[in-house]
Amino acid sequence: MKKFLIFLLMCLLVLRFGSVVAGNNLMERVANKLDDIICNIQIASSGEQAASNEGETSQMEMYNLLVMPRLSDSAFSIGEFAADEGDENLSAIKIDIRNDSSSEIDVDYLMREKPALRLLEGSPQVLIIHTHGSEAYTPAIGEEYEESDPYRTEDKAHNVIKVGDVLAQVLEAKGIRVIHDRELYDSPSYTGSYTRSGEAIEKYLKKYPSISVVIDLHRDAIGSGDMAYKTKAEPSLGSCAQIMLLIGTGDNGLYHPHWQENMRLALYIQQAMEQRYPSLARPLAVKSERYNQHLSCGAMIVEVGTNGNTLAEAITAISYFGEAAGDVLKSLTVYE
Repeated sequence: MKKFLIFLLMCLLVLRFGSVVAGNNLMERVANKLDDIICNIQIASSGEQAASNEGETSQMEMYNLLVMPRLSDSAFSIGEFAADEGDENLSAIKIDIRNDSSSEIDVDYLMREKPALRLLEGSPQVLIIHTHGSEAYTPAIGEEYEESDPYRTEDKAHNVIKVGDVLAQVLEAKGIRVIHDRELYDSPSYTGSYTRSGEAIEKYLKKYPSISVVIDLHRDAIGSGDMAYKTKAEPSLGSCAQIMLLIGTGDNGLYHPHWQENMRLALYIQQAMEQRYPSLARPLAVKSERYNQHLSCGAMIVEVGTNGNTLAEAITAISYFGEAAGDVLKSLTVYE
């Protein structure tokens, strides 16, 4: 494998040099694709096997950014998208991806076209749901709550459902019609929460077939022992947590044939966050589970902050996310 990678790198250097000397656009495109191949080989050889349980991820997981080397300023590396020449609406921007699945992610291919889904004006367009609605934050002074478990509460004024209330308000202010399911699917039992939320999603989609986007809103958990860690955006965004989008591929064997459409939408929203609010977004996470995302071609998990953040920091983060994501969704709206 190492010798093969060295051979590919040598080919890449020859193509890069030739494209610079000759100004040959074809050679540049071939070199770009070769970059993709090299990066995908690196990912395949270093990828981790995600948990096999459907949708149930560890609540104490440290996310380590997989950094891939850039071979030149114009090279594609995993998670990097460069706009086509002449496209004034898109600019070259780096999108970091933590790929823990066995699927290859061709970012260039996925972002050459907008997501196929369309939002119909005047009908319910977005469903916000909470598979783990009792997830809560580190309470600020004067904002203590009654815990059902550590960093969990059934008090909807203090858990992640409150964050969903704010996201619904931001999206609706942009003219997007939202249904916000405020039920607790992880209480009284955490086990089976994805089954229960999945049944609810199916009912909503049957009742409102116009729903194109399903956002499962969570709070992440990062820590060591009794210590909880927080995420924090740059000071320019104020006291603000970070956002992580999570896409499942179904590599664990469950039916999920259209996961790349979910990935396409997530990439566009990730790009919008990076462009408008640098440091708001954590690396986009890709896992082998499917998290009920097979039910829609516009489904994703949105993790808002961690158990180390305060509710106020999470609300600031989701407000920025709503602004960025809302504009992406507006661009996909069909006006009749």
